[in-house]
Amino acid sequence: MEPPQEAAAAACRKRRRRGGGRNRRKPRAPSSSQEAPPPPSPPAKRQRGAANATPEGRGSKARPASLLDKMRARLSGGHFRMLNEKLYTCSGQDAFDYFTNEPDLFDVYHAGYQEQMSHWPEQPVNVIINWLKSHSASWTVADFGCGNAAVSKNVKNKVFSIDLVSEDPSVIACDMAHTPLQSSSVEVAIFCLSLMGTNYPRYIEEANRVLKPSGWLLIAEVRSRLDPNTGGADPDKFCEAISKLGFSLVSKDAKNKMFILFYFRKKEKSKMVKNVDWPQLKPCLYKRR
Repeated sequence: MEPPQEAAAAACRKRRRRGGGRNRRKPRAPSSSQEAPPPPSPPAKRQRGAANATPEGRGSKARPASLLDKMRARLSGGHFRMLNEKLYTCSGQDAFDYFTNEPDLFDVYHAGYQEQMSHWPEQPVNVIINWLKSHSASWTVADFGCGNAAVSKNVKNKVFSIDLVSEDPSVIACDMAHTPLQSSSVEVAIFCLSLMGTNYPRYIEEANRVLKPSGWLLIAEVRSRLDPNTGGADPDKFCEAISKLGFSLVSKDAKNKMFILFYFRKKEKSKMVKNVDWPQLKPCLYKRR
């Protein structure tokens, strides 16, 4: 048995080896002039999609905006296709009534129309404008289905701009089969891609009424509507029907791959045939892209 003194000394050495004991130095409390270090902040919770996030929404300025533009374009294109089909498959009076009640849709249609025409290598309205500029500026013109009234804005002639809706004081809003123009009052009548109604022969008959003898009838039409190989009408029968109203075909411009342009002239004296066999013009419908 160890003596008491030696046992106490051994116990003291054992406590020092273990790091314990009464002499362990306690940490000093911070003084009033020394601030305690802040506690560590808890780790942020990982949110879904955090790997793809940025302060601005990583990529939000490019991809979502591009996607939104595409969605808007699809919606706009869908509205245009719907309105375009309606114009081709209803009468002029029905179209006039429809857009009279919903005039804003006419803007939607023309926005889509302009977008489609932007892909054409040549615009038929520009060919017609150049033709008018090469002839007398004293001629009075009736532009049936004028759209944005491009003809009136680019020639010196007096132009009666006619369409289903008038957002310009110079445009006459009406059914093109029944215009307020006086008989034998114009030298030129124009249909630039505007023979759209199921009763399109009535439009041409109205043009015949307002044209003076020896007046010009210019018709630009989508090539596929007058191509029998693709289900379109026979262009010869189309011209024959118009000739029976008292017109003669002066020339036909078929060099453009998108449209055909006919130049008719009203005879000085002629008798209009009452029962004309008009060919049916198929609707020009755009496929969804």
